[in-house]
Amino acid sequence: MNQAAVVLLFGGRSSEHSISSATAGGVLRAIDRDRFRVIPVGITRDGAFVLEDDDPDKFALDPSRLPEVADNGTRIIWPDSTLTRELQVRHPDGRVESLGDVDVVFPILHGRFGEDGTVQGFLELLDLPYVGAGLLMSAIGMDKHTTKSILQAAGVPVVPWVTVTRADLDRTPDLWQRRIHALGLPAFVKPARAGSSVGVSKVSDWSELDAALATAFAEDDTVLVEQGVSGREVECGVLQGRDGGVPRVSVAGEIVVSGRDFYDFEAKYLNADGVDLVCPADLHEGELAEMQRIAARAFEAVGGQGLSRVDFFYTGTEFFVNEVNTMPGFTPISMFPTCWIASGMSYPELITELLELAR
Repeated sequence: MNQAAVVLLFGGRSSEHSISSATAGGVLRAIDRDRFRVIPVGITRDGAFVLEDDDPDKFALDPSRLPEVADNGTRIIWPDSTLTRELQVRHPDGRVESLGDVDVVFPILHGRFGEDGTVQGFLELLDLPYVGAGLLMSAIGMDKHTTKSILQAAGVPVVPWVTVTRADLDRTPDLWQRRIHALGLPAFVKPARAGSSVGVSKVSDWSELDAALATAFAEDDTVLVEQGVSGREVECGVLQGRDGGVPRVSVAGEIVVSGRDFYDFEAKYLNADGVDLVCPADLHEGELAEMQRIAARAFEAVGGQGLSRVDFFYTGTEFFVNEVNTMPGFTPISMFPTCWIASGMSYPELITELLELAR
C-alpha cells in the first residue's frame, strides 16, 4: 500500500506550545503507520521550523517537565511554489535533503500563530491540503468575542458577556466597571484569543477583578468577562460531514469539578486532583439530542470545516455554548478523542478520518 506523507506540525509561538507538543506525541503514537508516512515538523518558541524526532515518548506530558520543541539546527524548506509539494530539510552542516512530496499537513497547533488562521493562510498559499478549519473559521474560532457574536446572531444560546480592551478601561474605567458588575457574581475573566484555560480566572468577589484582568491582559489586549452560569459542564466532538453531508456529533462528556474553582490548565493537562471526566455523560436521550443539534448548529455557524469540540453549560433546562474549539487537544486525557472513542471510533480511526477529510 502506498503511504500518504503527513507533515505533523506542532509546537509554535503561543503560550500553548507545550500542549501542542504533547498532542503531537499522542498522534505520533496512534497514527496508522501502514497508511501514513509521518514527517514531524516542530516550530520552536521563536518560530523556527525544524525537523523533529518521530518519538512519542519525547513529547509525553510530565508535570515536572513540559515537552517543547528545541532548536536542533535543522531548518525545513517549504515548497517554493504551487507547482511542487516537495519538502526539504537543511541540516546544521548545510546539507539539504529531500523529505519527499507532502500529501497533507496536520497542524496540531493551539493558540495564536497556529490555530488562529495564520498557519492555515500559509498552507493555502502553498496549496497544501491540511486538517481542520480553514483560514476564516480558524480566525473566528480563536477569537471568543467574534465566536459568541456569530453564535448569538445564528440563534445559538450563549452566556452573557462583556468585551473590554486596555484602552477602554484607561479611557472610561467607571463605565466599564459598571458594565462588568452588571453581569453579577461569579464571573469568569478570559483573554479573547487564548485557549487551554491560559490566563483564565474565576472572580467570586469584586475585589478579585483587577488581578483577574491583569492575568488575562498578560495574554491579550482584549478580554472577555462572562457571567457565571450554575450548571453542568458538558462537551461533545463534531466532525465535518462526508461528501457534503450533515456534521457528525459524538456522545457527550462531562467535566465534574469537585475540588477546584474550575476546569483549569492543571486539571486539563496535568491530571490534577479535583476534576473527573465522565464519558458518556448521564443525559436523557432527549437532552443529548438537543445538545447534539445545537453543537451541529454552532459548528456550521462558524464555518463547518474539519473538526471542533463544542463546550456547553447545561442548567437542566437550557444548553449554553461556552466555546467552539477548532483544534482541540488530542492528549491521552483530552475530551475530544474520548468522546469519539465512546461513540465507537478508535483513536487511530479518528486520526485517519481527519486526514482523509483533509485530502
